[in-house]
Amino acid sequence: MKRFTLSLLTLCLSATAMWAQPQGFGGFQMPQNNATFKDLNYAGDDLEAHRLDIYLPEKKQDKYKVIVAIYGSAWFSNNMKVITFMSLGKPLVDAGFAVVSINHRSSGDAKFPAQIQDVKAALRFIRANADKYQLDTTFVGITGFSSGGHLSALAGVTNGMKTRTVGSTTVDLEGTVGGNLEHSSRVDAVVDWFGPVDMAHMENCETVKDEKSPEAALIGGAPKDNPDLIALISPITYVSPQCPPFLVFHGQADNVVPHCQGENFSKALKEAGRLEEFISVPDGQHGPVTFNEQTFRRMTDFFLKQAK
Repeated sequence: MKRFTLSLLTLCLSATAMWAQPQGFGGFQMPQNNATFKDLNYAGDDLEAHRLDIYLPEKKQDKYKVIVAIYGSAWFSNNMKVITFMSLGKPLVDAGFAVVSINHRSSGDAKFPAQIQDVKAALRFIRANADKYQLDTTFVGITGFSSGGHLSALAGVTNGMKTRTVGSTTVDLEGTVGGNLEHSSRVDAVVDWFGPVDMAHMENCETVKDEKSPEAALIGGAPKDNPDLIALISPITYVSPQCPPFLVFHGQADNVVPHCQGENFSKALKEAGRLEEFISVPDGQHGPVTFNEQTFRRMTDFFLKQAK
């Protein structure tokens, strides 16, 4: 757990520093939370976990195509949406997209499938309020890093899926959070940044992790004792030709989420005909080095291509 916390801090500092502007001798100015619309509650309650920010490009137009962005926290945080913009949002806004940075319930707030239900609730809210917030929902992409990559990938592979059963376990993927059930929670394209996507092979790419792992906290039990639920939280379980196109990034030196996660997920997506590209970053860590100007450009180019 301690190693993950330190890695997450390094990731956040690295991501924000990439967009920092000099402020006098030896200092840097952190990116500001200059959201056009702040702290909108997409669930109709008072939870911090159910708030989102919308960032619109400076170039004025009637509506903007949309990218939803999700932070990484090993599902432990319910309020890191500002960090998402600091890490992934700016290049997307600069490319002309409206960026919707969302919070979601943590594993301490509620167990799976609460987190994916929150993501789908936010997607329905976006479509239900598109005109109000200048959003062109003819294209809605999604991206996230680490556990946010997991939720982004899971949103994509479960397009149009209300429930799913593995063995004797059924989960309600869509849920009813926030209502707006007449609107779709589909996404049109996914960029997964080093997300854990196959929980059955998180320990050295071979088996499940133990009862102290973040995924154990997510499901509320030891992974080895819950194989059906482990399959149901894993995006790789749902891969099919009906998935939207994917771009996957993973650093070869990632010591938090094994590189094989991105590699094996990409193989499954490729077999299904849904992989645009797998970008394996030499010396890429869990954020640092993997996040760089070139990989950000590949992300924006992918979304621009899909949005056409």
